[in-house]
Amino acid sequence: MLTTYFTVKTEGSHEIVIQKSRFIGHVKRVETEEEAINFVQKIKKEHKDATHNCSAYMIGEHDLIQKASDDGEPSGTAGVPILEVLKKKGLKDTAVVVTRYFGGIKLGAGGLIRAYSGSASQSIDEIGVVKRQLMQLADIHIDYTLLGKVENELRQSAYTLRNIDYADRVVLHAAFQSGQEEEFQAYVTDMTNAQSEVTFGGQEYIEEDV
Repeated sequence: MLTTYFTVKTEGSHEIVIQKSRFIGHVKRVETEEEAINFVQKIKKEHKDATHNCSAYMIGEHDLIQKASDDGEPSGTAGVPILEVLKKKGLKDTAVVVTRYFGGIKLGAGGLIRAYSGSASQSIDEIGVVKRQLMQLADIHIDYTLLGKVENELRQSAYTLRNIDYADRVVLHAAFQSGQEEEFQAYVTDMTNAQSEVTFGGQEYIEEDV
């Protein structure tokens, strides 16, 4: 599994107008090719009266699934430029459909490439990108007398404090980069003078806005 990768934050769309043609970029995070195909088909259905619905998607840890469609535009002027935007931004598990409503002015090959890549890029920027980092989860069990100190220290550290449960003892749910288990254990033991118990859970991707 990748320890870190970038993808789009959510599903959304953004419209620009170039030489009277409307270009609507639709973006979605997808984890399988089936999801990507379904997304493309959904946009095509919603915009069946559009002149073109050009698309591209890139899926997989090593970008093994890469597809692009010009949907009737001159070969290489739409789908590939959209795909190149995904590559340039370093995005994984992402699908983009750019819908075009022709406005009566021909753009030429170069103009089309700029229009489709520009629409894809602006749509992604508008919707947002996140960094997904594979983190090790851990729970710190302490008495209430240590809560203030431990919470304050954690919030100022390189580790992530996810949330706190209040029961017979306090449990602080933390996360940190995989492979730092021994370092984290030593950090907590030292901070609490060995008056704590650390239990390690599984691993989970945690997102932060870019």
